[in-house]
Amino acid sequence: MLRLYLIIIFFVLTLNSNADVKEKIVQNLMNTKNLDFKFEQNINGKIENGNCTIKYPKKIFCEYARSNNKILVSNGKSLVIKTISSYYRYPLDKTPLNIILDKEFLIKKIYSSNERKIDQNLINFTILENNYEINVFFDYRTFDLIGWQNIDMYQNFNITFLSSIRKNIALPENIFKLPVQN
Repeated sequence: MLRLYLIIIFFVLTLNSNADVKEKIVQNLMNTKNLDFKFEQNINGKIENGNCTIKYPKKIFCEYARSNNKILVSNGKSLVIKTISSYYRYPLDKTPLNIILDKEFLIKKIYSSNERKIDQNLINFTILENNYEINVFFDYRTFDLIGWQNIDMYQNFNITFLSSIRKNIALPENIFKLPVQN
């Protein structure tokens, strides 16, 4: 009988600790208005890096290092990828970034998903939406978003890692203005 009580107590404590981690991730997201970070992106083995700023909801500005002055910008409705020689504009809602940049949507999905702890350092949630499968990763100690992986609109496997994360900083007003095509 004592063994049964111990098993029940262990099960309840495990559920509570998992709920506690999920709640801390959600609270952290709710308290985050913007993020500034360095990134490393691996798309089908091609590695790029740079710096990004996200402002919720759905705005992002990224400058890539060493790559034809490449930038990626979303104003919340459209996504532009521009280099010295190319200019691509997409409706944001047709890209996986639409989900990643939507904090309220992420929070709903986190509440309705099971988390997976990886190597005692990461918490992973898998989001299935609009034919996308997106894995989002959070730091187990800070509860910060630290990356994602997905298949992009061209069927490329994309892994993005975040580092040097700063939250809720003052941002220039026009940073999310879409660049014009040359």
